[in-house]
Amino acid sequence: SSEVLKAIENVIQDVFKSLAQNKAPVLTLAKRSDWRNIEFKDSVGLQMIPHCTTKQIRSDCPRSATKFALMLKILSMIYRMVQSNTYATKRDIYYSDTLLFGNQTVVDNIIDDISCMLKIPRRSLHILSTTQSFVAGNLSYTEEDGTKVNCTCGATVFTVPSNVQGIRNLISHAKFMLIVEKDATFQRLLDDDFCTKLSPCIMITGRGVPDLNTRLFVRKLWDSFKIPIFTLMDADPHGVEIMCIYKYGSVSMSFEAHHLTVPSIKWLGLLPSDLERLNIPKNVLIPFTKQDQKKLASIQKRPYIACQPMWKKELEIMAASKLKAEIQALTSLSPNYLSRVYLPNKLHFGGWL
Repeated sequence: SSEVLKAIENVIQDVFKSLAQNKAPVLTLAKRSDWRNIEFKDSVGLQMIPHCTTKQIRSDCPRSATKFALMLKILSMIYRMVQSNTYATKRDIYYSDTLLFGNQTVVDNIIDDISCMLKIPRRSLHILSTTQSFVAGNLSYTEEDGTKVNCTCGATVFTVPSNVQGIRNLISHAKFMLIVEKDATFQRLLDDDFCTKLSPCIMITGRGVPDLNTRLFVRKLWDSFKIPIFTLMDADPHGVEIMCIYKYGSVSMSFEAHHLTVPSIKWLGLLPSDLERLNIPKNVLIPFTKQDQKKLASIQKRPYIACQPMWKKELEIMAASKLKAEIQALTSLSPNYLSRVYLPNKLHFGGWL
C-alpha cells in the first residue's frame, strides 16, 4: 500500500510543480490500444514494450481537460481507499457521482489508464470488479474474508470471487480445466453432470468476453494446479477472439500480461474442421456477416497466429467456407452429443490444438 500511495503522491507532486512554474499540468499515458506498442512473446502473450509511444492528457486543452479532472478525482478516491484499507467496485465509483462521470465506460477506461500509468495492478488500487463469471467442479478455496467455498457439491454454481488475489487454501483433484464461452453451454454440461462423469474437472465460463477477474482466476488456478486447460468456443471469429484473450491477452491490458495470460491453453472445440468431419447439417450453420469477415481477417494478421500453424489452418477453413456455428449446433446430431460423445472423444484421443 505504501508503494501505491507513493506513486499517487508523485503524480500529484508533478501537478503542483507545474502549477508553481505557471505551466498547465499534464498527465502522460501510454497508448494502450496501439499495436505498435505491443510485442508478442510465446511464453507471455501480448505485452507492452518498455518504451512505448505516449499521449498527453492536458489540463489546458478543451478536449482533454475533463479527462484530466476525472483522473485526479479517481486518484484521490483510490488514495483514500488505500489509506483506510477499504475497497470499491468500478460500479461503486461510477455511482458515487453519475453526473460527473457520465457513464460506466468512462470510469472503466480511466481506471485502466491509471493502473497503466502508475504501473500498479488494478487489484492493488483497491478497485474490484463485479464479476459475471461462474465456476463449478472439483475445487474448494477460502475467500479473503474467511468464507469457505466448495464447488464440488453436485451441480452448484459459484460466482468467481471479486478479489482473486485474496483467495487461499485452493484444493482440487481435477485432471483438467474447461473454459466454456457461453453460459447456456456451461449450464447444459452441469445438467449432464460433466464435471464428475468423465473425470474430475473444473469448469469456468466468462459468459462471453472474460472480465479481468475471470482472467486472473484462470491464471491463479493454472499457477496453483498446473493442469491442462482447454477452451470450448463457438466456431466463429468472436469465439476465437475470446479464446485468444484467455491464452495471449488483449492489447488494451497488455501492460498486465504476466498476471493475466495462460499461453498453454489448448483449443478443444468447436473447430471449423469439426463441422465437415461430423457432417453438421448445413441448415444449422450461419453465414458470415461483413463484421465476421473483418474480425477474422484481423485475427489472421495477429503475431501469435504465425506460431500456431494448426490454428492458422482452422481459420483458413473458416474463411473459405464463410460459415460459422454455435456449440449448440452439435444438438442437431443428438441432444447429449456434446457431453456424451464430442467432449469424451476429444479428451480421450487428444483432439485439441
